[in-house]
Amino acid sequence: MLPLNDRRTLLAACAALGACIAAPAMAQDYYAGRSIDLIIGSGPAGGYDIYGRALARHINRHIPGKPSIVVKNMPGAGSGRAAGFLAKIAPKDGTVIAGIMPGAVMGTLLEEKPEILFDPVRVQYLGTANNGTRVCVGWAAAGVKSFDDVRAREVPFGAVSPNESTHDYAFMLKKTAGAKYKVVSGYNGTTEIGLAMERGEVVGSCGWDWASVKAQRGDWLRDNKLSVLLQIGLERNNELSKMGVPHVWDYVKGGVDRAVVELVSGQQVFQRSYIAPPEIPAAPLSVLRNAFDATMADAQFLAEADKLRIDIAPLPGAKVQEIVQKLHATPKDVVQAARAAIRP
Repeated sequence: MLPLNDRRTLLAACAALGACIAAPAMAQDYYAGRSIDLIIGSGPAGGYDIYGRALARHINRHIPGKPSIVVKNMPGAGSGRAAGFLAKIAPKDGTVIAGIMPGAVMGTLLEEKPEILFDPVRVQYLGTANNGTRVCVGWAAAGVKSFDDVRAREVPFGAVSPNESTHDYAFMLKKTAGAKYKVVSGYNGTTEIGLAMERGEVVGSCGWDWASVKAQRGDWLRDNKLSVLLQIGLERNNELSKMGVPHVWDYVKGGVDRAVVELVSGQQVFQRSYIAPPEIPAAPLSVLRNAFDATMADAQFLAEADKLRIDIAPLPGAKVQEIVQKLHATPKDVVQAARAAIRP
């Protein structure tokens, strides 16, 4: 047994760090024999589904008690439906978590009259698996091979719905970068948009995650069926720059337009976030955050990610929480300009 002074020092350190979640009984027994539902806020086979299912196959090894992970898809409202279910209906004991799109986190900030499905500042972030780059893509056979092509003529571009990147980024670029495409919304994810390109219904789309394009449509890139027209992010992506893909700052030079793009694309820093309910107790929250961080560094998980061609560039939950709070404190004039840009 530790001397009394050492025990007091240890307890004080634990209290300061919030790290004594686990008395041994909590750490070893809480999840034993239980399951955790992982709600994916998008449809099957898309990029978010690929990431979420990869996480589900590995994270339980890092949770004491090794609970089973049950993946369930709940698309709708750009992941807002899944986040709302988690925040308002699901158990608050750490047995339900969700993977959501950044548009759901930004919706209450950028919507003029948002449907408040959940409070993105109050939910508890476990972490994000990727901070990524968005791209515009075109169907090469339709003659859409550069971003200048869609600045010169009106062509149909596929999108999902408000609060989802293919919708919001498409309208943002019409407002700030001179794009002239017609946004055709209502598709159920990028998988359906890709099929619509094959059928000739649309000839491109903006707001696709670059990692998802490589994971879902690597063969199209290889066979030059898909043209990457533009990269969107706060910084240039080295891989895309080497491919000669222009950056959004090549078309958006400054002023209010640049502030709008910075705000909207700033959400890419927490590209694939995983959340727990606002009321989750500190003990299971700490267990889940630690497990998420450990999974992001796990050799088996990273090997599978490499095989799936998905990029892993994680941030811990506390850091994501801080970024979300800062974005939601953006000056009102910039928010108003961004709202006008992303909504027709």
